[in-house]
Amino acid sequence: MPTVALSRRSFLFGAGALALSLTRGVRAQEKRKPNFLIILADDMGYSDAGCYGGEVQTPRLDGLAAKGIRFTQVYSTGRCWPSRSCLMTGFYAQQIRMDPPKGKLPAWCRLAPHYLKPEGYRCYHSGKWHIRGANKPCADGGFDHSYRLADHNRFFSPKSHFKDDKPLPPVEPGSGYYTTTAIAEECIGFLKDHAENYKEKPFFQYLAFNCPHFPLHALQKDIDRYRDTYTVGWDAIRAARYARMRKMGLVHCKLSDPMPKVKPSWNLAEDALKKRIGPGEAGYAVPWDTLDADQKKLQATKMAIHAAMIDRMDQEIGRVLDQIEAMGELDNTLVVFLSDNGASAEQIIRGDMHDKTAPLGSGRSYLCLGPGFSTAANTPFRYHKSWNHEGGISSPCIVHWPAGIQAQGELRRNPGHFIDILPTVLEVAGIEPPATWQGKPAPPIQGRSLVPAFTRDGSVEQPFLFFHHTSNRGIRMGDWKLSAAGGKGPWELYNLADDRSETNDLSKKLPEKAKELADAWQKHETDFRTMAKSDTWPLK
Repeated sequence: MPTVALSRRSFLFGAGALALSLTRGVRAQEKRKPNFLIILADDMGYSDAGCYGGEVQTPRLDGLAAKGIRFTQVYSTGRCWPSRSCLMTGFYAQQIRMDPPKGKLPAWCRLAPHYLKPEGYRCYHSGKWHIRGANKPCADGGFDHSYRLADHNRFFSPKSHFKDDKPLPPVEPGSGYYTTTAIAEECIGFLKDHAENYKEKPFFQYLAFNCPHFPLHALQKDIDRYRDTYTVGWDAIRAARYARMRKMGLVHCKLSDPMPKVKPSWNLAEDALKKRIGPGEAGYAVPWDTLDADQKKLQATKMAIHAAMIDRMDQEIGRVLDQIEAMGELDNTLVVFLSDNGASAEQIIRGDMHDKTAPLGSGRSYLCLGPGFSTAANTPFRYHKSWNHEGGISSPCIVHWPAGIQAQGELRRNPGHFIDILPTVLEVAGIEPPATWQGKPAPPIQGRSLVPAFTRDGSVEQPFLFFHHTSNRGIRMGDWKLSAAGGKGPWELYNLADDRSETNDLSKKLPEKAKELADAWQKHETDFRTMAKSDTWPLK
């Protein structure tokens, strides 16, 4: 039964947990409740940002990291919508019908604003939503204001977007609109309104970008900054990132070998890609020196656009931070930055298709990053978005809160998961989740607060972390991780203490340990699916 899993992860609040002033290295909270800014990137690789080893220029993220902390082992689900569901609810996506999506959230399931608003918070959302079955952030999610981008195929002229759950007119091509800027602008508008009309209240702002998700669309001036950066190829970029990550102390594992035969099963065949995009397309992460001149040129250009999208996001994050600082609230705002999954190896064409005559990166082009540079973006790990190996689920996690965290520039190796973000927010806000929702009993949140790790690394115990997306599977218990790629893929056993890149499969050497984890995964899988079937709690 799910109650077994839930009881051993029960969400405990007491005087000691809430009295952050008594925890070494954590400053006493001000009388005013802290604000929250939760920032989510889309398909950004673990090593893309400068503070995680990348060459992409991300000075605002780097600044948050320098004056805050970076978690090195925080996990997503490997895919957009289940990750966002975990983030907003504190439950695994399998517990709440979100992976695979099956109708609405259970009646007992709440989203972040449902906990925060009764305690005086104003709640705002801007950007991608993608919580299936709860499509209206205001009506379903409890947000006071929302700008929801529902068109994920057009960065310059989306056809489907909403303000406070009401549809907006389609954006005309050539209007000057760009989603990353628009998402930040709407966020800033909500914050300005808050400062003018609700300054006595704390705020919760969910800033959910849709970049650098495909299609690769970016402003030309941003692309130009990276025009020659990636001509050295994905092998050289990956090696350079790995060296920087080792020097920073982010990883201590080997650099995994590239996987030249791996791609998502739904990708277009390489012949089809070359026919529809051009001769420079490459469908696999083959050695860079085996590509011809056309392929090298196109692949380097695609990565330049990917980098430009991240660069622009960083600039827009800076504008949001500047607004919060202008309100006098930056020190008292807990900022968390994450990515919803690893970089994407997908190569598909949808939306308005691809115009071969259009400048690459413009609104009439349709490009995907592909396995080669996705491998580099996920350095040093294996696999990509949608897999539950480390490359698909490892997320950068930057936490910045000057009023509550003394540490500056430090790393935290304490494992965590997206389900832990909401409990962390609630503990910082001093909110104990009610045991009932809409007058009926509700289960305790599955995640665990990461607040103790703000002060002392390793202080948050994680008895297990569970993964299952499509037919990819995984479970982590302590430093042991069991991973499987695809429904027919065998279980692979790794000791992440010295092999986080999952290069040394110990399943045959330690079959009893592999079976222990496999049995635990199956038990949680069964419990979670049972839990998702019911709209009542406790289960009968």
